[in-house]
Order: sequence, then C-alpha cells, then structure tokens
Amino acid sequence: METSNVTEAEELEERLEKEALETKNDLSSFAVHEISNSLRQLLADVFGLYVKTKNFHWHMSGPHFRDYHLLLDEQAEQIFAMTDVIAERARKIGGTTIRSVGEISRLQSLKDNDEEVVAPRDMLVELYGDNQKLTRNLRSAHELCDYHGDVATASLIEVWIDETERRQWFLAETIREP
Repeated sequence: METSNVTEAEELEERLEKEALETKNDLSSFAVHEISNSLRQLLADVFGLYVKTKNFHWHMSGPHFRDYHLLLDEQAEQIFAMTDVIAERARKIGGTTIRSVGEISRLQSLKDNDEEVVAPRDMLVELYGDNQKLTRNLRSAHELCDYHGDVATASLIEVWIDETERRQWFLAETIREP
C-alpha cells in the first residue's frame, strides 16, 4: 500500500516538474505549482473585481454621480494595474497563468453582478464586500508564499493588501450612514 502512495507522490512530483517552465529559481516544483495556482485564483478575482468596478462606474447615477464615478474609475485603474504584475509573477517563478475569459469565470470566487439596475449605495456596499473578500484571499496567498519561502511574491502581495484595504476604507467611509 505504501509503495503505491510513494509511487503516486513521485508521479505527482515528476508531473509538476514537467509542467513547470524552465525558469530557474530555488522554489520546489511543488511550491511553484501551489503558488502559481494561488496567483491564478487571485488574478481571476482581480479581473472579476475590475470588470464589476467598471460596470458600476459606467452605470452610476444619482446626486453623487461625479464623486462616485471618479472614485470607481480610480479604483478600477488601481485594480487593473495589479493584473499584469500577478500574471508575470506566476511566469517568473516557472508557473503558468490564466489563458481565457472562460478560465477567469471558472476560477473567480467573487460573484458577478449582471443586474439591469443597481442603486448607487448598493454598488458601493457590494464593492466593499468584494474588496474584503479579496483581502482575505490575498492574506491566504501570502501565508502560502511564506510557507514556501517565496519572499518576492509575498512582498508584492503585501502591497496589494495595502491597496485593497485603502479601497475598502474609501468605500466604507463613502457608505457610512450619517
């Protein structure tokens, strides 16, 4: 029985090594596999959050239109700026990244909002919740990077956590009841 487990573990390690790109670093093939999968999940969530933020930006209305419209445009730009860095980090360590919109849809944990009409405050509340969830996902990815000793990816994630917490703060202050 143990022989088959060892064989399965060896087969998994061999498969992961074959899947890893020829990028040379000191991370194990298993670490590359786990971290790049985590980055793919984050990238899917970041793309989903970007599209939702732009959706709400485009469909904003009401007496605070200008302020909310500009806030969401600024946040969308910041979110989009994360995408290339996330994808390239996965490639730098020898992993792969997202290849299609379909893959984003399968991987993202944040829910889309396809409603025809969403009240401005509801938009902001929903984005606040999505940024909270993204922060939790970023912290989990950071823990994984710490476990595998991937200081560079952990460092990038720390910046993204700070940016995401700032977006949460702005949204929280904007939706605060008087």
